[in-house]
Amino acid sequence: MLISRVDTALADFLEGRAKALAPLGADLAPVAEAARRFVLDGGKRLRPTFAYWGWRAVRHEADDDTDLITAAASLELLHACALVHDDVMDASDTRRGQPAAHAAFAQLHREAGWTGDPDVFGTAAAILLGDLLLSWADAMFAAAVPGSGSARSVYDEMRQLVMAGQYLDVLVQARGAFSADEAARVIEFKTSKYTVEGPLHLGAAIAGAGDDVFAALSAYGLPLGEAFQLRDDVLGVFGDPSVTGKPAGDDLREGKQTLLAALAMRGASPAQAAVLRTSLGARDLSDSGVAELRDVIVATGALDQVEERITERAAQARAALDSPAISDGAKPALHALIDAATVRRS
Repeated sequence: MLISRVDTALADFLEGRAKALAPLGADLAPVAEAARRFVLDGGKRLRPTFAYWGWRAVRHEADDDTDLITAAASLELLHACALVHDDVMDASDTRRGQPAAHAAFAQLHREAGWTGDPDVFGTAAAILLGDLLLSWADAMFAAAVPGSGSARSVYDEMRQLVMAGQYLDVLVQARGAFSADEAARVIEFKTSKYTVEGPLHLGAAIAGAGDDVFAALSAYGLPLGEAFQLRDDVLGVFGDPSVTGKPAGDDLREGKQTLLAALAMRGASPAQAAVLRTSLGARDLSDSGVAELRDVIVATGALDQVEERITERAAQARAALDSPAISDGAKPALHALIDAATVRRS
């Protein structure tokens, strides 16, 4: 019910934006359609869900949540912006089993027989699509929560953190230092604060929460955000492509400097370390090369360490729900979200 309401709010908003673009001419129709398809065709809606249950940590189910649903839905537009840009930066051609935005625009160029480089066009169009989604996210949020206030401050902080966290991710990959501390810092800002804590705080702020609620939600959200990202990292290496929607070993070919990679390097023999340095980030890495890297990650104990850390962080999040600051009505769903975020295959 919650997700269907979020999807309806998004569909209505995107339909309105498509109509607003229509007077500019037919050339904008593919842009509006790309936005609609990217936002509506897939996605777990975790951020709006966390926002809703942050609100319910304070409010009762019978309270009017119309504005909250609209504000929560705007987080999907913000996240879509981040994903479109992320695929460009990672040169990842697929997203949720479909062509990434830049790949789809490049194909549009090829099929139309236009001049110039299709890939350059695709990259430019995707960057602009991401920018458009960011501006739409702000417009949708402002329509639900006009003016300034604590909710606006939380929203602005989320926008800043997702960009800052993405830069840290790019920086860590460029350094290639296999640093566990740097990998953990990226997780904190790119995922824990943006994906879980931020939406929880947003919902709580709209509900008029006190400081005790924000503190309790942070104690829950920060470790859960870390566990969520660590599960994502494991799936990026060992996940089933038919379920994850990404090619097997994509994170290895992209050279993701994850905690998984850092721990593998920490426990590696000289020969294993040489494999990590040579193969991680090799765009032409073969399937056998992917298998070799996976073997190193398992043999060094890195996978077991990450799985143990996921379990520990999930337990910390669960313990945080004992706080009396969080309403009893929200606790069952927040418990269920721990499993949804950490026990998954995609």
